Amino acid sequence: MRVIRITSTAILSLLLGIAAPAYAQHEQQGEKQDHPQQQSKHEQAKPEKQHAQQQKQSDQKQQQHAQQQRQSDQKQQQQHAQQQKQSDQKQQKHAQQQRQSDQKQQQQHARQQRQSDKKQQQQHAQQQRGHEQPQHAQEQQRVRQTAWQQHRARSWQSDHRTWQQRGGYHGYRIPDDRFRGHFGPDHGFRIYGLPFLVVGGYPRFQYGGYWFILVDPWPEYWANDWYDTDDVYVAYDSGYYLFNRRYPDVGIAINISR
Repeated sequence: MRVIRITSTAILSLLLGIAAPAYAQHEQQGEKQDHPQQQSKHEQAKPEKQHAQQQKQSDQKQQQHAQQQRQSDQKQQQQHAQQQKQSDQKQQKHAQQQRQSDQKQQQQHARQQRQSDKKQQQQHAQQQRGHEQPQHAQEQQRVRQTAWQQHRARSWQSDHRTWQQRGGYHGYRIPDDRFRGHFGPDHGFRIYGLPFLVVGGYPRFQYGGYWFILVDPWPEYWANDWYDTDDVYVAYDSGYYLFNRRYPDVGIAINISR
């Protein structure tokens, strides 16, 4: 019995010795089989993580690119706005210069037009005076001739009167020194060209600062234009008389006023 017990024990030990390595080997194989699964999962997780990281980097690059694009667009917009502003300022400056140039030209044209109008008016006035002067001179000459002719005596002997016959001279008297210096036989003159008027039908002329009025008619035998061609002078003999050098013996009574 003891032998059998020993033998059973030995067999059992042998079986256990065989089974233990086999179990260990089986465990190792089991672990090997489980490890590839874990490794496969790890290997599968690694590309996903890399992809996610790459996707994140790609998104960041896209965001950075978008930001750069926005900055570039903003810069371009600012540059365009600045260029547009400069262009508008240039256009405004050019328009202002054009307005100033137009105003200057208009003012210059208006000034030239005024000068031209003034010159034309002066020329017209001068021409008008040129036309009027001969007519006016002719009219004055006609009136003058008419006045002198109307004051011509029909008969000198019967038509004239001396100052004594007229009751004496009562008009203005020329101071003696003034009279000696400008009047008398030594100071002859011509009536032609002197200021001339007709007052109350009597011709009068101005000479030496005085007006001389003929109160006597002039002799009918004098020349028709003696007042234009003959030398005359003023003398005093109880009154003032006008003498013609061609007819020194005949004096026409005259009155004097200032």
